Amino acid sequence: MLTLFHHPMSSSSRFVRLILNEYDVATNLIEEHEWARRREFLALNPAGSVPVLLAEREVPLCGAYVIYEYLDETRGGLRRDQRFFPENPLERAEVRRLTEWFLSKFESEVTRHIVRERIYKREIPLAQGGGAPDSQTLRYARANIRPHMKYLEWLAASRDWLAGTSISYADLAAAAALSVLDFMGEIDWKTFPASRDWYMRIKSRPSFRPLLNDRIRGIAPSTHYADLDF
Repeated sequence: MLTLFHHPMSSSSRFVRLILNEYDVATNLIEEHEWARRREFLALNPAGSVPVLLAEREVPLCGAYVIYEYLDETRGGLRRDQRFFPENPLERAEVRRLTEWFLSKFESEVTRHIVRERIYKREIPLAQGGGAPDSQTLRYARANIRPHMKYLEWLAASRDWLAGTSISYADLAAAAALSVLDFMGEIDWKTFPASRDWYMRIKSRPSFRPLLNDRIRGIAPSTHYADLDF
């Protein structure tokens, strides 16, 4: 059994969990708080960030990009026509581009700030920057939601799946990122109907069910978070 160090509100962690679930890989989940800077965790990943996957022979693989490429090479190749990478190199490049968009650009402009202010700071010690949310940071991040959602709306409306004709890692990465904001009720889905329909398709996959069961102490998820049809 593999072991994944993760946080339930980490987009990258959720992305890896979706892949593991899709490939039916038995995994032991260990919740890790990056701000705790645990010595044992830093020994696995000196960067101190999640996700970290202990692969075969307990070799630590650090970061979503490293992990998903590894899982594709070791598990995805067995799926053939159900693989989350297309055969065409240019189409694979588009999958990688959109995966990077949602795990890096969207993360740095939106998700990271909202999660830190609304969730992480509740548990981070005051000496390390915890405490009340910063309203200016939240306004900045929330202002960036709409342009990203407009781009997602265009992708969802003009393609069968985000990167092309088949579901890919790009869809899993985007859904992982959006699910964090959806947990907190930060997305006005009525304004983005094509995105909502796309998200419902992803949300209905068996691999997504464990994510819908995630809970954060002291924070209730949005009323529609666990609904497959909302």
